[in-house]
Amino acid sequence: MFVDSHCHLSFPELRERIPQLRAAMAESAVHAALCICTTIEEFDRVHELALTHPDFWCSVGVHPDSEGVHEPDEAELLALAARPRVVAIGETGLDYYRLAGRSVADMAWQRERFAVHVRAARGARLPLVVHTRSASADTLAVLREEGGAEVGGVFHCFTETMEVARAALDLGFHISFSGIVTFRNAGELRDVARFVPLQRCLIETDSPYLAPVPHRGKVNQPAYVPFVAAQLAAEKGLDVAEVAQATTRNFERLFRVAVPARCGELAREAA
Repeated sequence: MFVDSHCHLSFPELRERIPQLRAAMAESAVHAALCICTTIEEFDRVHELALTHPDFWCSVGVHPDSEGVHEPDEAELLALAARPRVVAIGETGLDYYRLAGRSVADMAWQRERFAVHVRAARGARLPLVVHTRSASADTLAVLREEGGAEVGGVFHCFTETMEVARAALDLGFHISFSGIVTFRNAGELRDVARFVPLQRCLIETDSPYLAPVPHRGKVNQPAYVPFVAAQLAAEKGLDVAEVAQATTRNFERLFRVAVPARCGELAREAA
């Protein structure tokens, strides 16, 4: 069985297609998915997916790129994190890719938002879903300063260097690979995929974005996550079934859930 550890099923491209997406998941042996929140305004839609479907869970958080949105404090994040089937804080982190004329110093608001999320994760005892782009040094610095290693989590859709991967692993985080690892120009990322121990790997789609080869350019969906697993297996010289089993167990351990043994089966909450 496979698990999509990061998808955005509440986004417009996908939210009206949930029955079809779930049918495609079943056909591809994708037994579960983590639905990721990017704004507090979006949280109710994301949470409803997790409440409605026993093989979905969700996170709560504000994406670093989200501007002009409601800014939760630690108490609000803790209250939302306490709701059923919320298993992570995020997607949170830092993104300096589109500064739009601003300097890194001007992004202090982003660093403070990230710090609030790390504190909330520590308070809730939930793992972090970390986004970092063109900001890895500051991302690691905030995690160290705010005690992110106490809860761990995952660096999702990893595209950073071997050195960043090593630092994330040293902090106790997992590394999640998306469809990017299948792209022809992703040789350095495949080197990272070979380096990261299998017991610290997750796989994801980041749907609706970044569809893997052979679906590159299409709207992504959880049913495509086996293609990511296949690439990871190829890089590590393993059978796809071994990667599927390991990444599923890693998901269960990190988020403290039990993935249904059969698609659509009621999930058992881990003790």
